[in-house]
Amino acid sequence: MTDQLTALQSIFSEFYYWVTVVMMFFIHIGFCMYEVGVSRHKHQQATLMKNTLVIPLVTITWFFFGWWIYWAFPTGPGIAPSIITGETGLRIDDGLFNANAYLANSPFMAINMTDRISGVFWAAFLLFSWTAASIVSGALIERITTFAFGILAIAIGSVFWSIDAAWGWHFDGWMLKVLGYHDAYASGVIHAIAGGFALGVLIVLGARIGKFSSSGEPRTIGPKNPWLVTIGIFLIYTGFWGFYAACNVPIWNVGTEYLGAETTVTYWTATNIYYTPTTLSGVTYNFLMSLSGGLLAGYIISKGDAFWTYSLGLAGVICASAGNDLYHPIQALIVGMIGGVIPYKLHYWVENTFKIDDAVGAVAVHGYAGFIGVVAAGFILNGFPSSGYSVGALFDTSGTYASINPLGNFLGAIIMFVVLGLIPGYVLAKILNAFGKLRIPREVEIAGIDYQIMEDDKEAEKTFTSSIATR
Repeated sequence: MTDQLTALQSIFSEFYYWVTVVMMFFIHIGFCMYEVGVSRHKHQQATLMKNTLVIPLVTITWFFFGWWIYWAFPTGPGIAPSIITGETGLRIDDGLFNANAYLANSPFMAINMTDRISGVFWAAFLLFSWTAASIVSGALIERITTFAFGILAIAIGSVFWSIDAAWGWHFDGWMLKVLGYHDAYASGVIHAIAGGFALGVLIVLGARIGKFSSSGEPRTIGPKNPWLVTIGIFLIYTGFWGFYAACNVPIWNVGTEYLGAETTVTYWTATNIYYTPTTLSGVTYNFLMSLSGGLLAGYIISKGDAFWTYSLGLAGVICASAGNDLYHPIQALIVGMIGGVIPYKLHYWVENTFKIDDAVGAVAVHGYAGFIGVVAAGFILNGFPSSGYSVGALFDTSGTYASINPLGNFLGAIIMFVVLGLIPGYVLAKILNAFGKLRIPREVEIAGIDYQIMEDDKEAEKTFTSSIATR
């Protein structure tokens, strides 16, 4: 490293992202506990195992192609030119890491003393991928096959989420330039797309046996272990701190970007993922205010229902996340309260009207809240720069980025929820269903997936014992 300041920036950033990964792991622990707490006893081990399989399935596929997709396709199908001529990448020290640098056989995907960022940055994005797959998991519990869920987890975690992150969560993404899209803490980029994907699968998967009466009236299948649900959701809240931190660049000199390449002014600050300045102090206000708004509104609208109060607290954070890098705390509170009311109402309207059985309310808490949050940010932040690179002279980008605006964020929310979420989820579910691989057999669902697994184990043991005896 050339000097002490460069060394400090590099090593601090490396440790910073490493810590965010550790914190975000709590999100996955929380999802495991939360979903098992909701699941009926006869399906609990299977529910836990499906969520556990997210880790190897998404990690391996993210390593081989998910990360590459993020760096390869930010400009979309030729929609907008790259600000870095001919290449797309992240400038680190004196090297330009383009998409090819993130192929699995690249020397950069290994221990490299000149690279102190790509591995921990890769891991931070990987935990976002786990989150997207786990959101889908909760909606589908108690009736989907392990095989089908594995395919769907890879699709949302390593393909479709990677595409939407490249388009709307990359400093060079075409949605920033053309639409003025802004979604700092992933209301749309992770939550709306995962909620939409889950809804697409649910349309094909169908309701759990016994969820609806013969007349079509929905029955409540409440959580079976409130303690696990409570601890799980609070672990998700805790992990969300790491989630927010990982969406920031911790220390960046914005003087050049904002005052031009010729400036001698140095100004170090945290930025959001688009390199627009923010502060961890302000983000802290907004996280807690939006969480409080969601919890309070959730308690009132659900008439004190514990499950929905906890879940709508999370919906409040998700709803405000698109703009929490720039909101005033009171704005975050109001948006959080909106996130605690509208998704709840939509959940029951969709359930009654279309007979959709979302076991944990994932489509509402993540999908509807995320969609609403992206739209709200377009109105509240109208006219703000969509990226740090849209206002400076470092890459001579004057006029190449649209400002944040209501229409751009509304179209962005449609792209996230419908185009990259609902439609792919529906199509993949239809294909799996056509091959008879989507849903477990009726008798297994009635008896319980866990009991069927035990019976299969007993049968396998008997077969093995019999084969030994005949030798």
